[in-house]
Amino acid sequence: MSGIVAASAHRPRVALLATCLVDLMRPSVGFAAAQLLEDAGCDVAVPVQTCCGQPAFNSGDRATARALAEQVIAAFEPYDYVVVPSGSCGGMVAKHYPELFAGDPNMAGRANAFAAKVHELVSFLVDVMKVERVTAAFPRKVTYHDSCSGLRELGIKAQPRKLLQTVEGLNLVEMADPDVCCGFGGTFSVKYGELSDAIVTQKARNIAEAEPDVLLAGDLGCLMNMAGKLTRQGKAIEVRHVAEVLAGLTDAPGIAAPTKQG
Repeated sequence: MSGIVAASAHRPRVALLATCLVDLMRPSVGFAAAQLLEDAGCDVAVPVQTCCGQPAFNSGDRATARALAEQVIAAFEPYDYVVVPSGSCGGMVAKHYPELFAGDPNMAGRANAFAAKVHELVSFLVDVMKVERVTAAFPRKVTYHDSCSGLRELGIKAQPRKLLQTVEGLNLVEMADPDVCCGFGGTFSVKYGELSDAIVTQKARNIAEAEPDVLLAGDLGCLMNMAGKLTRQGKAIEVRHVAEVLAGLTDAPGIAAPTKQG
């Protein structure tokens, strides 16, 4: 059994924006996020949702991005907070929705108010709910990758490490350059495949040199990119979203399960 030591008796109404990748590729991250929020003392809802609009936004299709953003705002507006288990999608909603609707007399105010209550999952637990520790156990050696959007747009660095240090048996070792890009960048990895591969090759080298059992991060796109490279290299390193470890939901195989080298 695992959980969080809650710091407040007040139960805010929190809407979980699960993200497309979690919904389609790794639902266990959504379940872990919901458990962590509930254990922290939140009333959690998962509204009917669609893409946050980031792929369209990054590709210059502002009309589609605005249409999707309007749907997200309408679905999540009634809640006290919106929490996202992804620095990338969280950054889109919190930082770029106001940009999308700047100067729009009907939507600018709503977009700004909405963005102000959006938080990435682990930063919400630490910075808003004042969670000090979790009660999960994970007796493994792990290293942590700082995803670009979470780190640079939302200031997420100390928060996951703070909670990971309270996981029973967990040994956190830092890789070289944990805050350097993994090469994913959403559509960047499609448009600039050779450059993306060069970046993730160096990232995989840094990960392997830290000799962890498990690689953790807070963004599923980054995790899938690094997991794919490590798997192709035959590296026996498990890959997981940090929420799964903090919630103690680690019975299912990792994104990249350990394999024998050779």
